[in-house]
Amino acid sequence: MTDNQEPLIPEKTKTKPLNKKQTKIAEYPKNFTGRVEKVIDTLELPDQANRELLKLRFLDEVEFYEKKRNKTKYYYNIFRFVVTTGSILLPAILSIGQMDPTKLPKNFEQITYWSAWSISLMVTISNGFLQLFSLDKNYFNYSLTVEQLKTEGWQFFGLSGKYEDYMKHDLESYKNFCKNIETIKRKQIENEFNGKADSKKKSFDFAGEFKKFQENTINAQKDLVKEVGKASTDAVNKTVNAAKEEVLPFRDIETGLEKANQVEKKAGEYLKNAERENIVEVLNTNDNDNNEKM
Repeated sequence: MTDNQEPLIPEKTKTKPLNKKQTKIAEYPKNFTGRVEKVIDTLELPDQANRELLKLRFLDEVEFYEKKRNKTKYYYNIFRFVVTTGSILLPAILSIGQMDPTKLPKNFEQITYWSAWSISLMVTISNGFLQLFSLDKNYFNYSLTVEQLKTEGWQFFGLSGKYEDYMKHDLESYKNFCKNIETIKRKQIENEFNGKADSKKKSFDFAGEFKKFQENTINAQKDLVKEVGKASTDAVNKTVNAAKEEVLPFRDIETGLEKANQVEKKAGEYLKNAERENIVEVLNTNDNDNNEKM
């Protein structure tokens, strides 16, 4: 560096000042409870609606189930990792024991024995804890409940989804939101304690249920017989009507024969009358001849 040259001083990097929008975004906390609490404070709710109730009930439920989900997820992942890893290592260790003993190090059999025993014990214990505490089921239920609560909250705040028919946050939408939150809570409790709290559950009445089954079967058979009989009767009637329509020309023949018989009877009566008249005339003529002879 020469005497005439000025020392190089790095210039300060210019930073643009944040605008109001970026400042507001930066002020919001990262967790769900902190962000939603600020949103609730800005809602225009009616005087009858309790703003603090949303914070104490809705936000408290979301935070409660988030903690339970995270805690359950921690133990669930640990036990599942042990079960999966142990299930992979155990066959591999046992397969090594099938090699030539001369090529294996000393005391290898004892090492593999106790290793396989320890791994199988850890896998069994981990799987037992998973089933005993229902970690998989509870983890899924808690995760689903948290997401349902969050979705319900954002729909209410934005007046979308179930609340799209409301023009503003009035008392009716507020009541429906509180009702939906309690419904989600109740369903979660029913899923978690399904059948555990029902100590007075009625025993299964096998005889009664079998009797009902028999009665239903008999009634179904009777209905089936009736339907078959009705269908058979309809089919027979259709067949008979079709046959009658086909036999109509023979009726004409029968009618003609009856008329011919009537004409024949009339002709016979006419002939008989004519014969009688002829006989009477002959008798009369004979009587006249006899009278003339006398």
